[in-house]
Amino acid sequence: MKVAIIGTGNMGSGFARAFASQGIDIVLGHRDPAKAAALAAELGPNVEGGGIAAAVKFADVVLLALPYQAVASVLSEAGDLRGKILIDISNPATADYKELLLGHTTSAAEEIQKAADGASVVKAFNTIFAGLISPETRAGKALQTFIAGDDASAIAKVRELAEKLSFEPINAGPLSNSRFLEPIGEMNIHFGFFLGMGATVAPAWVRV
Repeated sequence: MKVAIIGTGNMGSGFARAFASQGIDIVLGHRDPAKAAALAAELGPNVEGGGIAAAVKFADVVLLALPYQAVASVLSEAGDLRGKILIDISNPATADYKELLLGHTTSAAEEIQKAADGASVVKAFNTIFAGLISPETRAGKALQTFIAGDDASAIAKVRELAEKLSFEPINAGPLSNSRFLEPIGEMNIHFGFFLGMGATVAPAWVRV
């Protein structure tokens, strides 16, 4: 499985380092190819970096490590998305991270699916802060990620990637359930940054 990571911010670089450490073939994409190439050089000779369309063409799975507001314009530069699996990790938060831009009747993931003709969008990792992506940062503690999608084979591949990073993947149902997952991600932002718990918290679903 070959994975493209679009974006080189905290989340993009966190996933890039974690996947590379697990021997997963990755390529980094950015509107400024030099930024992707610089991060790839840090990660070793087996990681490539360049433009968005080149990264997407290389990959079976494309992880969108982007703010929701940036996704539509990036997809317009991505080239042919048919047959690709897109992992949406975003929460459609306002600029101050205190509210969501949309919800209840749609979600970021569903809007991305509408814009990504021929691709299969899977929601995952939207409740995980960047500092918890690497298994080493969790000191052996289990951490769940909720996975929602409409394509069983796409979900299976995202589950496989989650398990390689020692996450516990939780079946969260169809992609439309992203309408519920994104508010959970926003609540986690509030716990972490506005309610003083810090960026090492994450939600979990517990069977009692």
